[in-house]
Amino acid sequence: MLLNYNPRHCLPSAEDLPDSDDTPVDNQLQHLISVLLEATLALIWSQRQDWYFGVDMGIYYDPYESAIVPDGFLSVGVPRIIDEDLRLSYVLWEEQKVPILALEVVSQKRRKEYTKKKDFYAEMGILYYVIYNPLRKRKPRLEVYQLNKGNYELLEGEIIWLSELNLGIGKEKGIYQGIEREWLYWYDQDRKRYLTPEERAVNAQQEALKAQERTKKLEEKLRSLGVDPDQL
Repeated sequence: MLLNYNPRHCLPSAEDLPDSDDTPVDNQLQHLISVLLEATLALIWSQRQDWYFGVDMGIYYDPYESAIVPDGFLSVGVPRIIDEDLRLSYVLWEEQKVPILALEVVSQKRRKEYTKKKDFYAEMGILYYVIYNPLRKRKPRLEVYQLNKGNYELLEGEIIWLSELNLGIGKEKGIYQGIEREWLYWYDQDRKRYLTPEERAVNAQQEALKAQERTKKLEEKLRSLGVDPDQL
């Protein structure tokens, strides 16, 4: 891996490289789970600009090798926005930061998430490796590994605390884009789930309706007392 970037080496930039490996995701779930995590994180870390969450984006670790494309990945300590064109891909010798988390969602078409990819992410030095396998019936569907001395160790718990991120990650039933099923979510240190953008919008709408109802009842009460609220 080349993290020591020297412009004189004339290494290809993000503009020179494909933004993925042109392999489509196996199903929509792989994409939506990553998008939901990214959108929620954008609210949680709305005051921060030192992170980037990639979805179905190529990570280039060697100018002579094809990109590896996780379903999702998080990098901390990099600019969230480079310019108005945003990132085309994630190039290690430009970014100078290895992602801190990689996410793979297992589908019917296995892609060596538990073997080759796991070993490769460990070799890259990615601290957290998250595998979500909705097809499992007996074994845990969500597994989170943490890198320790070059090897991944499985972290225990239904909600797994990621100390380096000050976030927890877990799964539970919910509704996203009208789809009710099990999703992955972020949690705070008290194991309380962070609301998604959709949930926040619904809550805000409900609070607005409650405020309107309270105002209507107050106006009715004033009128019953002979007071015209429009004259106040």
